[in-house]
Amino acid sequence: MTEPLAHYDALETRDPELRERALMAALAELLSFAKENSTGYREILAGIDPAAVTSREALAAVPVTRKADLRALQARSRPLGGLNTIPLERFAKLFASPGPVYEAEGHGRDWWRTARALHAAGFRRGDRVANTFAYHLTPAGSIFESGALACGCVVVPAGTGQTELQVATLVDLRIDGYIGTPSFLKLIVDKADELGADLSSLRRAMVAAEYLPPSLRRSLGARGIGVMQSYATADAGLIAYESGDPSGAVCEGMILDEGVLLELVEPGTGRPVATGEIGEVVVTTFNREYPLIRFALGDLSAVLPAASPCGRTNTRIRGWLGRADQSVKVRGMFVHPSQIGAITARHPEIGRARLVVERHDGQDRMTLHCETAQAAPGLAAAVAATVRDITRLRAEVSLREAGALPQDGRLIEDARSYGSAS
Repeated sequence: MTEPLAHYDALETRDPELRERALMAALAELLSFAKENSTGYREILAGIDPAAVTSREALAAVPVTRKADLRALQARSRPLGGLNTIPLERFAKLFASPGPVYEAEGHGRDWWRTARALHAAGFRRGDRVANTFAYHLTPAGSIFESGALACGCVVVPAGTGQTELQVATLVDLRIDGYIGTPSFLKLIVDKADELGADLSSLRRAMVAAEYLPPSLRRSLGARGIGVMQSYATADAGLIAYESGDPSGAVCEGMILDEGVLLELVEPGTGRPVATGEIGEVVVTTFNREYPLIRFALGDLSAVLPAASPCGRTNTRIRGWLGRADQSVKVRGMFVHPSQIGAITARHPEIGRARLVVERHDGQDRMTLHCETAQAAPGLAAAVAATVRDITRLRAEVSLREAGALPQDGRLIEDARSYGSAS
């Protein structure tokens, strides 16, 4: 297999301080360009001076745009919500994901930036690659095809389904690489075993879009198929990817893509979390035709300390750690993470907070656990009043010492049990 330390380009091994300075310099320019050339960002960035956004602290004051916001923007201004900075006729493709949410692809090499991830997984010029992500309406197939072509691979647009035909194609064309979900790769391998087909040409796989069980990675590795994962979305393209150490073993975590500015924030508030803490993934992508600025993906992750053994110097994240949308329904009313953020914002004495919803004697009960360094007299009662004001629901308030709450990114925990007693 290809030497795992062969990097895609010199950007991957830059001094981290040089990378940060380059990102900050590009950030102010991107905000200025987006505000001047798109109706959507003219509204989102109203009151923001792009020239002043040259640090992460300044970026934290820029509004966060969420998937739900994107749907609302697109409903008002079809199809891209006014976030595009060029006319529709200058794009190469338009996609329709469930929702519906519309995405665009521009012209140019590796528009979604997935070549870097594929290269780290060993995909090289001349490889024959079966891309089993969907090619119709949603962008998944196109996202990875563009990266494979940029690596110089020959792409078979396999799409999903038709497992026997997939096996026959892999065998007849002596396919080197697989792109798709891990579960579909397992189906193909199992079908090949059932048919007695020879898949020995298949040496590497890039999987995404769902959980990769360690047992599946091991079993495929025993067959000579090296499997690596990437983290990409239909809106933002590649976010991060796995890499290998000098021995070829998969390194811990995922390397952040060079074309992404990552923030991890407290769900519902947009406030950055401390290094190592779990937070919601917020990205800024530097695509001038369709930029995404402080776009919240709704996923949870955390930063890993120290540099990766693969030699790449960019930030490492722990990968996907769950969803940030922790909204719950209590006594017929929805409670959202943003409301927990609004509650703590009214009480600066509170550090972190966590709302726990339990069920006792058939009734829902809420308790807001608050970390505070100084439990001033009357604080619990004041916070309880704020909870009722913001959520329209009553809650008990438990004041805890700093550091008492789990650092898992959750603002709301649904601990209700619906057994026979309820």
